[in-house]
Amino acid sequence: MLPGHARAHNRALVLGHLFRTGPSSRADIARSTGLTRVTVSDLVGELVDEGLVADLGVRTENRVGKPATLVGMRTDELAIVALDLTDDAEALGALLTPHGEVLLRRSVPWSGRAGAAAVDLVRELAREVLAAADRRVIGAGIASPGVIDPDGTVVQAPNRGWQDVPLAALLTEALGVPVHVANDADTRALAEFTYGGAAGSGTLVLTIGAGVGAGVVVDGGLLRGTHFAAGEIGHVTVVDATTGEQPYPCACGRYGCLETVLSVPALRRRTAGLDHDSAAAALASAGRLLGLALAPVVSVLDLAEVLLSGPPELLDGPLLAAALDTLRERTMPVIGSGLVVRTGSLGEDVALAGAAVLVLSGQLGVS
Repeated sequence: MLPGHARAHNRALVLGHLFRTGPSSRADIARSTGLTRVTVSDLVGELVDEGLVADLGVRTENRVGKPATLVGMRTDELAIVALDLTDDAEALGALLTPHGEVLLRRSVPWSGRAGAAAVDLVRELAREVLAAADRRVIGAGIASPGVIDPDGTVVQAPNRGWQDVPLAALLTEALGVPVHVANDADTRALAEFTYGGAAGSGTLVLTIGAGVGAGVVVDGGLLRGTHFAAGEIGHVTVVDATTGEQPYPCACGRYGCLETVLSVPALRRRTAGLDHDSAAAALASAGRLLGLALAPVVSVLDLAEVLLSGPPELLDGPLLAAALDTLRERTMPVIGSGLVVRTGSLGEDVALAGAAVLVLSGQLGVS
């Protein structure tokens, strides 16, 4: 590891400890991170100078010896601009604390805008949220549909009319703060890992809305894939001549994709006009197809849990139970027996929270 990289790594260790543990002495940080006290003191001094960390005074404790001085992150004085661009009707913006608390919200209707006009709309919404901030903004995070590379370029987002749009660079220039952009399903996975208690060892967060996508966190890191499209499970074919179901056309041009079965419009279609028992059976059928699609993924990655993010009235019940049963039937007992399948814990703000984690990770090395 190069010296500059080592220092950045050590800095992230210190900030990560303070973010997760709260106020600590320099000795506490050294014990937790494995760094020397000299290194910790040097890094803490640097972070104090940058306004990210503050000395909090002497810790009161009943023990012999010199009392320790505590330091802590200045989270009450920091904020993050977060945008969620996934809703079909409007773009959503918010100002969040580093711990994911929403301080203010803004929204603006898309009104059919796409391409450059949609970029202009996002730029103005971000400026509006930034201008309303009453504390230091350390960066902006954007949860966007589409395939997005690590530099924040939207490689492809058909429903926004974007192809190779350097969204992070454009917004960084416009706002004057660092901007980080990622796929919305990936941001949801990061949010559940950082704020929702998801297992960092292996979690797949399946986002179910107008379409279906997934974000995967393994060993504390987000999987991106060769084409930055890891998690695009919505276009895996699950309905064909062997399933006994009618394959519906998909927006991708094929038939029988998971998205044609599991998206919110598809689930509404499956349950429309049915009584309670029949609707439950229809949802369970969709859950079994989901289990079929996920079984190879769960097995290959040895995942600990699968989280479903979407309308709980559709997902949390027969669909979830059938998906779990199918997964356990179709994976090795050592994997399936302990697998957890549950709904996400962060509600409607999960994409905004994940956008905030992009900034925490990108600017502070904290997740």
